[in-house]
Amino acid sequence: MKSTDPEEIFDKESPDDNRETKKLPYPKSVFFIVSNEFCERFSYYGMRTILVIYLTNILLYSEADAKIVYHTFTMFVYFFPVLGAILSDSYLGKFNTILYVSMIYAAGSILLALASAEPVGLPQNEFSIVGLLLIAIGTGGIKPCVSAFGGDQFILPQQEMQLALFFSLFYFSINAGSLISTFLTPVLRNDVHCFGQDSCFPLAFAVPGVLMIMSIVIFACGKPIYKVKRPEGNVVVKVAKCITYAVRNKISSNEKKDHWMDYAEDKYGVKLVDDIKATLHVLVLYLPLPIFWALYDQQGSGWTFQAVRMNGDIGFYTILPDQVQVVNPLLILAFIPLFTYSIYPMLARCGLLKTSLQRMTCGGFLAAVAFAVSAVVSIALESTYPVLPSPGNIQLRIYNPSACDLSVDAPELNLSISKVAPLGYYENKYIDFQGSKNVSFLLKSDCLTLAKEMEVPLEEQNAFGISFTKDGHFWYKDSVAKSEDGYPKVRTLDYMNRAITYKMDSNSLTVDAGNHSLKSVPRPGTYTIEKSDDTSLMVDLKLGGTYTVMINDDSTARISSITITEPNSVHILWLLPQYFIITAAEIMFSITGLEFSYSQAPSTMKSLLQACFLLTTAFGNLIIVIIESAKIFEKQSNDFFLYTGLMVADMLIFTYMAMKYKYVTLNNMQTTF
Repeated sequence: MKSTDPEEIFDKESPDDNRETKKLPYPKSVFFIVSNEFCERFSYYGMRTILVIYLTNILLYSEADAKIVYHTFTMFVYFFPVLGAILSDSYLGKFNTILYVSMIYAAGSILLALASAEPVGLPQNEFSIVGLLLIAIGTGGIKPCVSAFGGDQFILPQQEMQLALFFSLFYFSINAGSLISTFLTPVLRNDVHCFGQDSCFPLAFAVPGVLMIMSIVIFACGKPIYKVKRPEGNVVVKVAKCITYAVRNKISSNEKKDHWMDYAEDKYGVKLVDDIKATLHVLVLYLPLPIFWALYDQQGSGWTFQAVRMNGDIGFYTILPDQVQVVNPLLILAFIPLFTYSIYPMLARCGLLKTSLQRMTCGGFLAAVAFAVSAVVSIALESTYPVLPSPGNIQLRIYNPSACDLSVDAPELNLSISKVAPLGYYENKYIDFQGSKNVSFLLKSDCLTLAKEMEVPLEEQNAFGISFTKDGHFWYKDSVAKSEDGYPKVRTLDYMNRAITYKMDSNSLTVDAGNHSLKSVPRPGTYTIEKSDDTSLMVDLKLGGTYTVMINDDSTARISSITITEPNSVHILWLLPQYFIITAAEIMFSITGLEFSYSQAPSTMKSLLQACFLLTTAFGNLIIVIIESAKIFEKQSNDFFLYTGLMVADMLIFTYMAMKYKYVTLNNMQTTF
């Protein structure tokens, strides 16, 4: 029986000299590791899928600010693997690093779920950001450790085939966790209502949190049978010290050397110095890579915001805006064998894309094409957006839910409306108005008892509505922008001031008597309006639309549904081409890039290059944060064209660098440079 004492946890090499001739059993410990990875990836992707909608709908960030927060979080996710690798290889070992950092991860998930629950009373914005930071530390810290720890469970070279099977299972668990959570958490967010909200982000965040706790329990249960190696020092730290020493010596020395790294040979030896030279030669090619990730990682932000403005109705099901992200992992699973066994061999027979750098270049240009397509889709979407109040301007809508004609005068606005018919309305989107002041409105009707005058405090760059009930008139600030979650919004103006319930199948929305506020509708479709007098009416509420529903008791005209903001008309399936292209780009750029890094790195530097490849993702997200913070353009289509141009320019530079690059093999690694 293996000891579980912390002082004796590190395995020693088996003295069995005959183990090469034995058929070694498959390590049972790896099933704990694979299960752990499934739960962790479920937790991460489930949370990240709904993050931008949480930031805009609940924390009320603008879309630009939500992108900044989202990509700052992603940047940290890909920055912390370097620290996790140092912590694992130099101090704690892989097992302890995974265990301890996972606890930080779980704490962040729980904190985010609690912060999203308003009745808990935590400052939502501050604690949500802290929760995201803890999650970034957790997922980033364990990222470089889990797969390597799984590899440690095998004895090589005897178990090479079994190791390959492990990595296949490991990769499958990542994609399975991603697929399930990317589909499920938007459903939990949207279809469940809790704490008086039209959504349930606390549940949608709590389920990934529970999966993260499960991953810790599963991982810890395998402790008695794990093979755990002692930390042997981190190559990142060693390389950093060697480079620092070389730079310092070069500055202080008058001696001429062929390469600036040669100044470190006296302390670190020729082998390490030559390996670093080879590594730096590859790292130069990494300089253009962050731009690719600045495009790729917007699937969870910019492209999700596109989906919010689109019609997801496919007849038997309505695709939620954040659910569309499931297309990418589905296509990855399909594209990997397609490219490996069909596309690459076919292109090779034509003399095309034979080398890794050629494939990466093609992948980069495909990413630019994907964003050009997304920019065109955005142009189509922008043509459907409502006219919003602008500086020096107000919008005004006057509703008549009664059965009598109404006239309205507002001399200060040069406004004279001779007739607003029963269940009719007046709309003016372009009234000149500066600053803010109270404006008098005179309302007249032949058959209604109304106060002759009402004052409304108007303010430029806002929309206002005026209406009345049998009990008197009222005003409100209107909202004409598209909804943040893509679902319909409705304002109910009932002349009789009754409680109103909208019902469709299992979905319902109840509006209290006298409540004229704008309400989010749980699902698009045809609703039956049930009133407190047991009569019912029908109204159709479509995705992305904002509606005003007026109700009275006249026998010939009982209801009027007015579309304030047109519903989404561009179908969400128009996003599929850009997802197909960006996924093909990912296969050619990302996976090929990892293979290139591994093949071109000296054996002692492979982990360093893998860490640096992850860092390019962090810097790519930093680029997004900088561009979004600058707020260069108002229109999303212009932003996407900007990223397209950056990607094309970046790939032209990369093409030139790739043409100059000389591939190396293990035999000439030391002589090429």
